[in-house]
Amino acid sequence: MAQVTDPAVVDAAFKEFADMVANDGYLLRWTPDDDEKLVVTIDAGPDACADCLVPLPVMESILSTALEDTPYTLSRVVLPEGEGH
Repeated sequence: MAQVTDPAVVDAAFKEFADMVANDGYLLRWTPDDDEKLVVTIDAGPDACADCLVPLPVMESILSTALEDTPYTLSRVVLPEGEGH
């Protein structure tokens, strides 16, 4: 199984975006896809704003840019079920 050697680096890279989606009722979590790629999952909380998520291509760009100063890259983003962004 893939591992991230320094999870704090990833958490710090995603902090600004994670805080933004949290304000709209979503939780950002990530898991390693392989040793250098990450899967980001956005989970909707009970009070999530259905119209507040940016379109998937924009989200992928933001998250990829956030990882530029880390040894990791974005593999894919998993959105809440029913989110057609």
